[in-house]
Amino acid sequence: MTFRHFTVRLLVILTLILGVNYVAWRWLESLNWSAWWIAVPLVLAETYSLIDVTLFGLTVWRVRNRIPPDPAPGLTVDVFITTYNEPVEMVVETARAAREIRYPHQTWILDDGARPDMRTAAEREGIGYLTRSIDWQDRPRHAKAGNLNNALMATEGEFLLILDADQVPAPEILDRTLGYFNDRRVALVQTPQYFVNVPADDPLGSQAPLFYGPIMSGKDGWNAAFFCGSNAVLRREALMQLGLVRYVQEVQRVVRRALDSVRSAMRRARRSPEAADPVVAGVLDEVLAATTRARAEQKAGVPLGEVTYRLQREVQSATRSLVDRDVRAIRADLEEISAMGLRGDGGPEHHEKLESALDQLAGREWSPLGALESVDEVLGAVAVDRPDEAQPIMPLATISVTEDMATAMRLHGLGWRSVYHHEILAHGLAPEDLKTMLTQRLRWAQGTIQVMLRENPLVQRNLSWGQRLMYLGTMWTYLSGFATVVYLAAPIIFLVLGVLPVTAFSADFFLRFIPFIVVNQLLFLVVARGVPTWRGQQYSLALFPTWIKACTTAARNVWFGRPLGFAVTPKVRQDGGPAWHLIRPQLVAMALLAIALVVGAVRLATGLNEPVGTLVNVVWVVFDLVVMSVLVRAARYRGHEANEGTIDAVHR
Repeated sequence: MTFRHFTVRLLVILTLILGVNYVAWRWLESLNWSAWWIAVPLVLAETYSLIDVTLFGLTVWRVRNRIPPDPAPGLTVDVFITTYNEPVEMVVETARAAREIRYPHQTWILDDGARPDMRTAAEREGIGYLTRSIDWQDRPRHAKAGNLNNALMATEGEFLLILDADQVPAPEILDRTLGYFNDRRVALVQTPQYFVNVPADDPLGSQAPLFYGPIMSGKDGWNAAFFCGSNAVLRREALMQLGLVRYVQEVQRVVRRALDSVRSAMRRARRSPEAADPVVAGVLDEVLAATTRARAEQKAGVPLGEVTYRLQREVQSATRSLVDRDVRAIRADLEEISAMGLRGDGGPEHHEKLESALDQLAGREWSPLGALESVDEVLGAVAVDRPDEAQPIMPLATISVTEDMATAMRLHGLGWRSVYHHEILAHGLAPEDLKTMLTQRLRWAQGTIQVMLRENPLVQRNLSWGQRLMYLGTMWTYLSGFATVVYLAAPIIFLVLGVLPVTAFSADFFLRFIPFIVVNQLLFLVVARGVPTWRGQQYSLALFPTWIKACTTAARNVWFGRPLGFAVTPKVRQDGGPAWHLIRPQLVAMALLAIALVVGAVRLATGLNEPVGTLVNVVWVVFDLVVMSVLVRAARYRGHEANEGTIDAVHR
């Protein structure tokens, strides 16, 4: 263990001890129950923050720095460049750079927009071109995951380098990453995403040096570094195994639900008045018994194809007996009608006899074929070829608008390993305006929350506890929007109304709170090791409306099926003036904070607010204003001044 690792772990331990000491004291001794409506939300927010700090401490506990081994010769590699509506020239320049990667490979442009000019440009450059097959027509497209899944079925390389349309790779990217796959258990190697069109002060917080540094290196130490959507190499074997396993699991789930639905329908039909007919009762009992046998066979591991085929045949045979009985009855009625002598010129006597015969025919009590028809519809969902999807095998996860994290978590659940290689091997373009940045962050957050709600890592039994906590740590950060609302409201409430959420700002408060905050910030400084992290901390708080929107929309999508939509992040600057309307909630919060400062000063001067509490909350408000001020610069930001030349340099 190096001295730095020892220092980090010592600070983690001190942070946890001091944090637990402070939060426990807050819960047990300092709550102002007379103002519970703000006191309880505040202590809940502080508890959330303690858990967040704990997960961060666990992450950096095992920071791992790697030296890449040399790759084996003769590996086959497909380089995938995903695109939808990005400028053709941008995609072509990225593809040219990919074509020049030194390790032998095949370069493909995956054009989800199916643009003729994109195809023509790819053919002119001698670069492979793929778009969706006809099988995807009128079926779920699954955004980028669907694009990649389609390409997987049309290519054969042992390994896949996945690049976004703007991520220009270095020639040595495969030489520096393929060697990790000498370990047959490695399925994924992720490298950082770095952006060339970002000024030194990074007004939109694009670079994420803390994430693509200590955090990912720390997750790597727990074998939990995950796929970030681009600049990553994946093993095809691992993806195909994942696709097959998920296919079997999905078909088993559908079969199980279908069989349960059929049994429920037959039991309800058996209690209906029509089931008093012995023939009808016998058919229903026969179908119910066949379904029960099929369910037992599924649990016993009998191949699903055999189970579903045999069940469908038995249901069809049982249904046919009812149909045959009804057909015989119809024939008898028709023969009776014929015997009535309904012939001739169609006079009044003819019509009277016909009406009487039809009344007799219509009055017959027929068998409950409706129930059995619904069973046939349910059994249609049992088809093992998944006709509702373009292809049965979907290796990359489609449960989220971002395919990367869910895919990596599933790979880890199958026992595969991942690697984070901390070396910049591709250069891309960050958003150059506030609207694009917010679109990007919202999609990331929505996708992450979707995964948390659909496949909570804490209940994934095939993951180690370290992996579960590492995935939870990333998901947990997007819940911070709710805590931020409380952190903004609490000082405003005190300065304006004089309501304290704590019993008093006593010596006990300062002796517990200040050491915790100091050690916590010291931990960030040591972990970052000179890397600027302040901008990231600002945006983690300042984007609280985005995080809240992500949580609520993702929850509505997962729980109620509300459409979420998928917005491709524009790769070029969007025209227009300062986008103040995009940060209206933050501007309102800043105005309220400023008003609270003035009101608090007046109340202090008139003796309505006590001095210590006022000082603490004034410092708190100033801190909040400094944090939120980044959005003023972001709204006015019109792109990097050296943008054009920088982008040209990257593509050269």
